[in-house]
Amino acid sequence: MAIKVINPGLSTTVQDLGRPGYYHLGIPLSGGMDRFALRAANLLVGNDEGAAVLEAVFMGPELQFASDAIVAVTGAELPPKVDGNVQPTWTAFKVKAGQTLGFDFLKSGARAYIAVQGGIDVPVVLGSRSTYTLGALGGHEGRKLAAGDALKVGGVAKAAKEGRSIPANLRRLPGNPAELRVVPGLYWHRITDAAGTGFFADTWKVAPEADRIGYRFKGGKPLEFVPRKQPFGAGSDPSNIVDACYPYGSIQVPGGTEPIVLHRDAVSGGGYFMVGTVISADMDLIGQLQPHTPAKFVKVDMKGALQARHDRQALLQKLRAAVN
Repeated sequence: MAIKVINPGLSTTVQDLGRPGYYHLGIPLSGGMDRFALRAANLLVGNDEGAAVLEAVFMGPELQFASDAIVAVTGAELPPKVDGNVQPTWTAFKVKAGQTLGFDFLKSGARAYIAVQGGIDVPVVLGSRSTYTLGALGGHEGRKLAAGDALKVGGVAKAAKEGRSIPANLRRLPGNPAELRVVPGLYWHRITDAAGTGFFADTWKVAPEADRIGYRFKGGKPLEFVPRKQPFGAGSDPSNIVDACYPYGSIQVPGGTEPIVLHRDAVSGGGYFMVGTVISADMDLIGQLQPHTPAKFVKVDMKGALQARHDRQALLQKLRAAVN
């Protein structure tokens, strides 16, 4: 079965749950920005949770199907349309051979996940089908989709049931303002107590510079640094450090002005200090934030972060139970 790309949308790529194990070589995890929504879409159409899907940003693609298929769209509220007829999100629906899947205007969120029964069949690169566009790696020819592309669909999947849906209480999207829980980092001592208090007290807004590499936030007060002697190997700006590794979710603040949360396609190290790290349970929420969306950073300790991870696993179990 093949799917023809009539219109690729703004930025549509093939993504799965990513390629762990190569970050130390400078190759990031990649994969879906909202892993929960990606898993939900796959479960609805009978795929393995980590099967390859399409991740569409802000605008959906226009796709023509050569064969009958069961499809589901989750994540952002980007209403799908089959030959112009609107279909529900977070619900499995049928697309017949010759029909076209399009999308209405975005209503909320930022990224939608389009799963097709059988999964998007592109070559596996370093254990994943995910697209890393910066390195031209994986996905469909290492890039976002373009008009005229033809996508193959795999043939192995469980029976999918048209009309199967995810309950509304399990459709996880950020609040307003979004609350992003943060564990203070190894370089917390570089800022004053007042600056640390202000970082969590301020309401920030997502800047236009927000993509798969990182999300920039603006609107809060600049951070005040503790005086120091410039270390050998570090830049002269107080926010500079001797090059260090960056974990996923780490928050670097160049010049102490605008925090940047590093995401799925982020570089693995550099010379900016990290004020903290967004916990893994909240990384999905960042991928659904539009520019100018208000957000609050919420301080938690390691115990709180581990509890949040436990709660997220429990939510995944509820998702699986609801679908099955």
